[in-house]
Amino acid sequence: IKFDTQFEVLEYLKENGFKVNPNFKLCGSIEDVIRYCDSWQDKKDDLDYEIDGMVIKVNSLNVQRILGQTSKSPRWMIAYKFPAEKVLTKLLKVKLQVGRTGVITPVAVMKPVKISGTTVSRATLHNFDEIKRLDIKEGDYIYVEKSGEIIPKVLKVAKEKRKGQLKSIKTPRACPSCGSPLHRDEEEVAIRCDNAACPEQLKKNLQHFVSKNAMDIEGMGQSICEVLVDEKLIKDYGDIYKLKIEEIKNLERFADKSAENLMKSIEKSKSNDLHRLIFGLGIRHVGTRSAWILASNFGSLDRIKKASHADFTNIEEIGPVMAESIYNFFKTPKNLEIIDKLKKAGIKIEQAKVAGRGALSGKTIVVTGTLEGYSRPEIENTIRQLGAKTSSSVSKSTDFVICGENPGSKAEKAKALGVNILSENEFKKMIGKK
Repeated sequence: IKFDTQFEVLEYLKENGFKVNPNFKLCGSIEDVIRYCDSWQDKKDDLDYEIDGMVIKVNSLNVQRILGQTSKSPRWMIAYKFPAEKVLTKLLKVKLQVGRTGVITPVAVMKPVKISGTTVSRATLHNFDEIKRLDIKEGDYIYVEKSGEIIPKVLKVAKEKRKGQLKSIKTPRACPSCGSPLHRDEEEVAIRCDNAACPEQLKKNLQHFVSKNAMDIEGMGQSICEVLVDEKLIKDYGDIYKLKIEEIKNLERFADKSAENLMKSIEKSKSNDLHRLIFGLGIRHVGTRSAWILASNFGSLDRIKKASHADFTNIEEIGPVMAESIYNFFKTPKNLEIIDKLKKAGIKIEQAKVAGRGALSGKTIVVTGTLEGYSRPEIENTIRQLGAKTSSSVSKSTDFVICGENPGSKAEKAKALGVNILSENEFKKMIGKK
C-alpha cells in the first residue's frame, strides 16, 4: 500500500482496527500547531495517562525522506515539551551525600509531593553556594519542579510562609561518612573529602571499578559492593582479588552457584586490557577515551607512574587539568599501594601487543549503523589498538567510514564528500581478520 502522508497512514491504521491515539490532528500552518499544543496545556490533566508534551511531524512522507535524519534524531519531527509543573512542599531536612570523587552534595528531603505523574521526596541542591543563593532553611516551604519533566529541582523558597526561627544550613567541615576534614579548591564550588578510605566513596568507587566499561565484573552490582564494604571484606580495589569463596557464600543473597560465578568473573577480569584498568581506577577527568590514550602512549602502569607532568601535557588530547589530575593520582601513596596490590594479584598492567598494530596508524575512522560481529565499544577499541582514532562525525579529514546495517546520515555525507566506505567484511579483510 502506498501512502503519501503521515495523516493517511494514521487514518488507515485507525480504520483497520489498530489502536491509534484519537487526538492526532493535521495542521495547515505552524501557527495552527502552536495553538493546538497550547490547547493541550490545560487539557492534559483530563487524560487517563501522563503526557509531558506533543510530537510534531512533517506530514509528507516524501519530504520526510528528503529531510532524512542525524545519528540521534530525525529532521522531520520534533518534541514540544509543556512548561514544567511547579508544586509547593515542605523541606524537612538537608541530607549530605558523598560522591565517588569525594564531592559532598546537599540533598533536599521533602514532604512527598506528586509532580508530573510521580511522587517526589528528594531533590539535589547541587552545592552550598546554591543553598546560599536560594536562602533556604530547614522547615521552609519550597517550590519544586521537574527539570525537563524528569529531574526534581528546587526553584525558590516561599518566604511568605516562614514562621518562627528556622534552622540555617551550614557548610560542613567534616565528611559525613568518615569524619575527615573537607576542603574546597579555589576554582570550584564543590567541597570534597580526600580520604581514599572513606566508606561512601569506596562503595561508589568500587561500583565504578567493576562496571562494564572498566573491569566488567559480573555479579558485583551496587548492593553487593555496599555489603562487601559494610562487612569490611573490601577496603580498596585490591581486596577484590583477595576475596575467598567461603566469605562470599556467607553473605546474604549469595548461593553456592552465584558465589562461584562471581569468583570466575573476578578471575577473568585479571586479563582485561590496560585501558579498562586505567578507567576503572577512577582518576578525575579520565574517561574511557583518555584511558585508552594513556594505555597506548605509555604501554604500562609502571611507565605512567614514572611520567612527569610534562610527559602528560605533551600528549595531544590531554590538557593541563587532566594532566595535573593524572600526575597527582600516581604520586599519592595510597593509590600506589592499591596498584601494587593489583599487580601482586596478577592483574595485567601492561598493554597487550596487538598483531598488525599500526596498520591503521594515523587514520581517522567513523563507524555508522549496526554491526554483526562487534558492539560499538568493541569496534572502537579494535580501531584504536590498530593505531587509528575514531570520530563521531564525517569530514574531509575522515579516512574511511565503516558501514553496518541501517546506517544514518553519516553514510550519505561520506558519499557526498567522496570518503571511502567499507562494509564490516571489508574492514575485517583489511585488518586480516576472518
